[in-house]
Amino acid sequence: MPTPHSHQAASWLLPQHAARDTDISVLPRIFEEQINIAILHRALPADVALSANAQSQISRDWQYAWLGSPTDDFKNDLRRKLPEPSAGDALVDDIAIIAEAIAFLFDTDTVGIRLRLLTAAMCPRFHCDNLPVRLVTTYVGPGSEWLPENAINRAGLGAPTPDRPEIINDPTAIQRLQAGDIALLKGNGWVEHGLVHRSPSLEAGQKRLLLTIDPA
Repeated sequence: MPTPHSHQAASWLLPQHAARDTDISVLPRIFEEQINIAILHRALPADVALSANAQSQISRDWQYAWLGSPTDDFKNDLRRKLPEPSAGDALVDDIAIIAEAIAFLFDTDTVGIRLRLLTAAMCPRFHCDNLPVRLVTTYVGPGSEWLPENAINRAGLGAPTPDRPEIINDPTAIQRLQAGDIALLKGNGWVEHGLVHRSPSLEAGQKRLLLTIDPA
């Protein structure tokens, strides 16, 4: 099975519709017409990684959702509901900073925040989101996988049927975000051809702590 390319792949592998940098200034590039994924590559700070790992020790799937402003009320609510609240401060602060940045970037007071601990792939089939834009970042486990436009047969998208073609033209072109990367993904609610992506497969016993944020 081909191994998805990480951010460490040669720069010539990055398609024209993708932007990636280690500076936060890369995220506003999502407003550029030709860009449908903007990736801020970052290494997770040690305290955030420890805090995230502490929340991932439970054996069952878990999720948290918030719709509103990323205020102190949000931080207090999330901290209380984490699987391991006593080790939650660094993770809560990191999520709040990201949510505040996204609210500012999209000029909104309301964001939809969802934090999930997964023991299996949530959306294992390549697809486009039917919304304008979504932020995704993985704290623990493998990151989301996505396809360059030249590797996609869009006629294959949608519910699988016997006559529907394969979505992937080139399995070696699959790209993968790494833990810590913060990515903005355009959906079909913004452009005709939103980013095609999927959840990574998880090995037995492997877990994934995933954050998504939707500007409202």
